Amino acid sequence: MSGREERAHIPVLVGDVVRLVSPRPNAIVVDGTVGLGGHAEAFLEAEPTVCVVGIDRDEAALERARGRLSRFGSRALLVHGEYADVGALLDRHGIGPIDGFLLDLGVSSLQLDDEARGFSFRGDGPLDMRMDRSCGVSAAEWLAVVDPARLERVLREYGEERYAWRIAQAIVRERSLRPIETTAHLRALVHRAAPSAYFAQRIDPATRTFQAVRIAINGELDQLTVGLERGFARLSRGGVLAVISFHSLEDRIVKGYVRERAAACVCPPDFPTCVCGKRVEAEILTPKPITPSDEEVAANPRARSAKLRACRKVVDFEP
Repeated sequence: MSGREERAHIPVLVGDVVRLVSPRPNAIVVDGTVGLGGHAEAFLEAEPTVCVVGIDRDEAALERARGRLSRFGSRALLVHGEYADVGALLDRHGIGPIDGFLLDLGVSSLQLDDEARGFSFRGDGPLDMRMDRSCGVSAAEWLAVVDPARLERVLREYGEERYAWRIAQAIVRERSLRPIETTAHLRALVHRAAPSAYFAQRIDPATRTFQAVRIAINGELDQLTVGLERGFARLSRGGVLAVISFHSLEDRIVKGYVRERAAACVCPPDFPTCVCGKRVEAEILTPKPITPSDEEVAANPRARSAKLRACRKVVDFEP
């Protein structure tokens, strides 16, 4: 991707993200999924004294973000790692409480457009799907050994695939004959397994399978659950947690977490007095999720399923 293409890259819901996080002078904002650096750039431009710590598992994305954010000098710190390890990563750089924590979940344009990464079925590349290619197993390696019952469960739960059993059985039969090593091979396999009525839908029949496998091999939902907890814990009083999700399972996790932090007593209603000691830790800033406008979706179709939720911490940071 050229420098011109990177500058033209517009992150999803960028205006709403900057408005909600609203970085004050000398604030430290963590972009836990910095990608090509679009949101980070917007934070740095919005307030000339803000510092952004950008975290990403993808070294290729970090390299491009470094180029995009180089003009900000030391105000932009880019770190290779997982956002679920945000506390340890900040400690390593001597950073204490932060004022904002952003997660933009899902797959970046950089990853989708590179056939060699194996995230998209639009081309024909190696079936990899790892967000961090320095570790873990590829999608091809995972499909070669995953237990059939586990595979069906992943397709059904992570992909919300109604034909999970049919597709899982087709994958198991195929792998007994030859390895499933390319995106085109997996897509063709799903197409053969899917009923004819499936092709009348707006999305490709392989969409849910690719999504489910990607979520499984990258541990995305587990990382989100841990990352929300650790990111929120790191916020100072008044700091904002903001999350953009693209999948109903992700949004459900974020919605539940934000509501839990904003809830007071959770004792049963028939208890005469509170015994749980639960305190309100956050103020919800988005009673309903913010979604892209028609204009944004027209300019960037990949934004159509985005949902932004945010809350503000109302208790002190506790190291």
